[in-house]
Order: sequence, then structure tokens, then C-alpha cells
Amino acid sequence: MIDLFFLDQSGFAPALPTGYTWGRRGRRVVVPYEAPQGRRVNAVGAFAPYAARGPRLLFETRRKAEGRYDAAAHLAFVRRVAGVAEEPAPPSPRARPCVIALDNYSVHHAAAVTAAVPALADAGVDFFYLPAYSPELNPIEPLWRQVKYQDIPERSHPTDTALQTAVEAALADRARRLAESTNQLPRRA
Repeated sequence: MIDLFFLDQSGFAPALPTGYTWGRRGRRVVVPYEAPQGRRVNAVGAFAPYAARGPRLLFETRRKAEGRYDAAAHLAFVRRVAGVAEEPAPPSPRARPCVIALDNYSVHHAAAVTAAVPALADAGVDFFYLPAYSPELNPIEPLWRQVKYQDIPERSHPTDTALQTAVEAALADRARRLAESTNQLPRRA
């Protein structure tokens, strides 16, 4: 048995995508574009659809004011997901191997990440890079779409803080529903 996580990033703009809208017959409805102007919220998530205790979703969000998602932030999130010690302490070995599937985002191949790979491997954490341009192989991609189009009821947010609050609430609710979806099965059977 291994712990398998699919890790990916997604961006949320202050005016979220509109799937559809209604309008009067004969009149074209125009949804105005609102420039993000540094108000985007970026999220990183790790989805474990085949976890022993049911699907799990771990995530973090960050606004521009909180800094970029760089190699240091990526390694900190990977260590949190895998449950290994933060630097400078050497990672402690895991009870079960952990594989983290990644796309080919440049941060995933940064020099600091590449340098950390041997220490993570010693702790039982390995990376698996998905083929380029293959989002269909990453099960977190449909999850991002569900959060953007279904889980955030308000489509426009005046500040990046309001957007971050909405994104975090939607992701926390999605994580809770994923956990409950399988936890209830043994009780119902």
C-alpha cells in the first residue's frame, strides 16, 4: 500500500467564470469583465482519491500579499501533505511510501525542489510527473472545476480577502463532503 496524492494549483479571479445566465428574449446579456488587478487567489491542493479512510483533500490558499507559490512554498506544502518534518530537520521515514503526482509546472522542477528529492525519497516520499498537457490524468482537475462553478455561490468578490474566504470555505466544504461520502458507507451497509 502507498499513499497517492495528486497535487495541482488553481487560480481564482475576483469575478469567477459564469457558466450561464438568463436574459430577456431578444436581448443579449453581457457579463462585464472585471480585471483581477492583483486580487487573484491561488490555491494548491493535494487530492488522495484512493486513501485508506476515504478520499482526502488538503489545500492552502494565498493572495498576492502573502507571496508567490515558489519552490519553498511547494516543498513546505509537500512536507505537510506527506506528514514529514520541516527543514532543517531531516525528514523522518514514513510508515508507508507516499507518491505525489505532479504536472509540469515550473515550480515542481525548480532547483530547490530537485535538491530536496533525495531527502524526501529517504523519508519515503517520491514524485511522479504526469505527461505534459494531460489534465485528464489528474483527478484533482474536475474537483477544481466543481469548486469554481458549483461550490462558490457568489460570482463576484470586491476584495481579495473576500475571495480568499469564499475559496477556503468552498474547499473546506468539498473536503468535508469527500470525507463523509465514504465514511457513511460502512454504517449504512
